[in-house]
Amino acid sequence: MHENEIAKIIVSVSYSIHSNLGPGLFESVYETIMEHELVSKHKLNVVRQFPIPVIWDGAKMELGYRADLLVENKLIVELKSIESLAPVHYKQMLTYLKLSGVKLGLLINFNEELLKTGIKRIINGSL
Repeated sequence: MHENEIAKIIVSVSYSIHSNLGPGLFESVYETIMEHELVSKHKLNVVRQFPIPVIWDGAKMELGYRADLLVENKLIVELKSIESLAPVHYKQMLTYLKLSGVKLGLLINFNEELLKTGIKRIINGSL
């Protein structure tokens, strides 16, 4: 399955979660439900809290970087439940993409009245 197809499923699931639960819950709640939906209903391979090491001078440094969800080893999903996304959140996603070699990321802030304003697609390289 191509990254764009996976992204469509994730966006659809995000809208479903947001319309049923609304904004204001903890990020961990959205993460748990998102994983459940993607695995049980869409049969996608999902890794929660995927570790992202930093390779420096040929050594693998386990520094505690973790992406919320890695879907089908092709797409990183970073979930937020905050007032508004800041530039640092985009930079964080770009860094995760670069370090992991994954090309596409979705940054989703569930704490928006309209979820469409809280979904950002971030690309590392060309798709």
